[in-house]
Amino acid sequence: MSESLLRQELVLTAQQLDKNGLMPVASGNISVRCNDGFLITPSGTTVADLTPESLVWMGFDSHVRGDLVPSSEWRFHQDILQHRPELNAVVHTHSTFAVTVACLGWDIPAFHYMVAVAGGDTIRCAPYATFGTQELSDHALTALQDRKACLLAHHGLLAAHTSLEKTRQLAHEVELLCEQYWRVRQMGEAKLLSKEEMAVVIEKFGSYGQIRKQP
Repeated sequence: MSESLLRQELVLTAQQLDKNGLMPVASGNISVRCNDGFLITPSGTTVADLTPESLVWMGFDSHVRGDLVPSSEWRFHQDILQHRPELNAVVHTHSTFAVTVACLGWDIPAFHYMVAVAGGDTIRCAPYATFGTQELSDHALTALQDRKACLLAHHGLLAAHTSLEKTRQLAHEVELLCEQYWRVRQMGEAKLLSKEEMAVVIEKFGSYGQIRKQP
């Protein structure tokens, strides 16, 4: 896909996430692999003000094209795309239930088989580190080992996939799982699926890769 089309698709992805309540105010950021670098949302820009032209291109050597400043979280976008060549897009949100669960420091265990959509039998919560730091990026990379999504303690949600659309869907799915898990915990301890059953689900997901479609 050309850089021009990627810019348009990234803006549309941000607008869809905003419409579905995953990117309140100016929180969150998105990136997509582009040539020998990546496009990323600019710092401090609301979705309403986002345009294809306002997106920032960065190289994997941290070189920035143009005068605009990239998101303060560019480090984990850069590191994920650089260290995980099978992934092409990253979405970071401060969506309500992901933040709620992340502030409790909870991993999401196998309370529902759809947890496997992130690639494993849990969705990990990375330890807290100050936003925009290399320490936070390092924690995120560890939490994403063999996974496509994780939570960031006292912060939010990270999702990464092979395309912007698949990453958007994954971010929304994880937000739904966070809400469902939070609701289950209001009633008591969750009954968990076994590792053996989750292994079956993970294998089935690998063959057809379905994610629940969002409106």
